[in-house]
Amino acid sequence: MRAFLRYFKRLHIWLFVNLALLALFFALRSQRGVMNAVSSSFSMPLERFLGRLWSHVPFSVAELCYAAAIVGLAAFLVRTIRAVRRAEYKRETLYRRFMALANTVLSLYAAFCLLWGVNFYSDDFCDKSGLYPAPVAYDDLVAVTRLFAAGTAYYADKVARNADGTYAVPRQETLDLAPALYEPLYDEFPFLYLAADPRPKPIFFSRVMSAMDVTGLYFPFTGESNLNMDFPAATFPFTVAHELAHRRGVASEQQCNFLGVLASVCSTDDAYRYSGWFAGYINLSNALYAVDPDAWLEIRLSLPETAEADLRFAGDYWAQYEGKVSAASGKAYDTMLKSYGDELGMRSYGAVVDLLVAYFRPML
Repeated sequence: MRAFLRYFKRLHIWLFVNLALLALFFALRSQRGVMNAVSSSFSMPLERFLGRLWSHVPFSVAELCYAAAIVGLAAFLVRTIRAVRRAEYKRETLYRRFMALANTVLSLYAAFCLLWGVNFYSDDFCDKSGLYPAPVAYDDLVAVTRLFAAGTAYYADKVARNADGTYAVPRQETLDLAPALYEPLYDEFPFLYLAADPRPKPIFFSRVMSAMDVTGLYFPFTGESNLNMDFPAATFPFTVAHELAHRRGVASEQQCNFLGVLASVCSTDDAYRYSGWFAGYINLSNALYAVDPDAWLEIRLSLPETAEADLRFAGDYWAQYEGKVSAASGKAYDTMLKSYGDELGMRSYGAVVDLLVAYFRPML
């Protein structure tokens, strides 16, 4: 056994370091002060630096990393099979290569915990703003749903439309306006301020993202916000705003959805405004339908045909991707959220309703 440990000494030291780092993270994650310090003094400054650095590259470096990882893994497996076949000591060769792969995965996971995982345990948007989700009264839900339906109706005819009535604002135009999107929120929420907000990157393999039921992706290793360029465009500006919320260290999906809606409706651009009201209405109306289908129908009938066209188009688009791939992707992401303490998991996308009602109800 000692000879075995000495022979693979470097791999075992690498494994020990990985496990020690992960053990330290999981031991300290309940210490809010420590997580705040790591996030504010190391993780987020590094990610913002990386975001500015890679903003000079016109394509998504994150997508390149994913592609390289897939190709690299396939090549590694092929080389492993060949090496084991040719090796005199097959078990030792297989063990060495397996340990190398396991250590690489563990190192990446440890780096992810340091760069992004800490944000699940540090002060979040609710802690910093004092705005917390609370149980929603039925009358308040109806009132705020009506508000968002009215906002959707007002801006629906202020944006470019295709011949079939669907939303037609160019995505690149939306991306070009993104760097200034959060400026209207800085007075109310100064902790959201960023000196530079790099333009989000389009994803080339967007159809793959759609099949996985993913519209946007923040990649902490490069500090890039990445956007699916294929899904229905009516909610594209809102999705841009959602991903830019992640760049501000907001890990919670429900809080990013809320900020995506708020930043969009507060924008000076009609396309962002429509998308924000539209996305907010979808979340609110889904919640209302679950408790009162009649009230839901009454409000739904108040929408103009243009908004209805966007709803139908979105429904038809996502229906084609329903299946095992999107279900598996959703399950994997749900598990990841829960592993970092987000007990709502994917249901946090619906819990944005609580924040929308808490923020907008006092304005009525």
